[in-house]
Amino acid sequence: MGAQWKVKGKEAAANARGKIFGKLAKEIAIAARAGADIDMNPRLRLVVEQAKKASMPRDTLERAIKKGAGLLGDAVHYERLTYEGFAPHQVPVIIECLTDNTNRTVAEIRVLFRKGQLGATGSVAWDFDHLGMIEASPATADADPELAAIEAGAQDFEASDEGATLFMTEPTDLDAVCKALPEFGFSVNSAQLGYRSKNPVSLSGTQLEEVEAFLDALNNHDDVQNMYVGLAG
Repeated sequence: MGAQWKVKGKEAAANARGKIFGKLAKEIAIAARAGADIDMNPRLRLVVEQAKKASMPRDTLERAIKKGAGLLGDAVHYERLTYEGFAPHQVPVIIECLTDNTNRTVAEIRVLFRKGQLGATGSVAWDFDHLGMIEASPATADADPELAAIEAGAQDFEASDEGATLFMTEPTDLDAVCKALPEFGFSVNSAQLGYRSKNPVSLSGTQLEEVEAFLDALNNHDDVQNMYVGLAG
C-alpha cells in the first residue's frame, strides 16, 4: 500500500460506489474550468474516460461538466488541501482533499486524526517520492509492461488491480507517457500525480487492523480524494 489506499473487498467497493462518483464529479468539475469541450480539454477527457469506466451515470457526468464550466450558473470552486501525519503505530500518510468549505474540512479531518497524529507540512512528505502514476490495462494479448515502461519513458511499474499495471513516471513526464502507452498495447485507465512511500512500515494482527480502521474512516470522508500510505503489503 505504498502507493494509494484503496477500499478492500467487493462488498466494500460496491458500497463505496456513490463516493467514487462524488470524487470523480469533483475532478470533472475542476477540469471543466478550462472548457467543457473534451476534444479541446485533454485533462477533462481523461477524467471523463475514468468516469465512464467506473460506470458513472451519463446525466451525473454531464451535470458535473456543466457545473464546473459555469453553464449552470456560477461555477463551483473547490480548493485542494493536503494533510500529512501518522496513522496509529507511526504509519506515515498523505491525504489530498477537495472542498468547497475549508473550515469544515479542516475541523473534520482533525477529529478523524485523533487516533493518529496530524503533522505540519513536510512532516512526512520527505519519506515519499512525488510521482506520476498511470494505471493502464493491456489492450492486446502480447502487451508487455516491462517493454512498455522502457519504451514509453516510465521510471518503474508494478502490478495493479484486475490485471492492470501501474506505471510510475517523473511528474513532468506524466502526459508524455500517457500518450505513448497505447503505442505499446496499453489502454490508460487513470493518470495523476501522487506519492509513493520510500520506507513502508510492515504490520500484522491487531496493529494492522487498527491502521486499516483509521484509514477506512478517513477514506469515507466526502472531501478526501486520495490517500497515500506508507504501509507494506
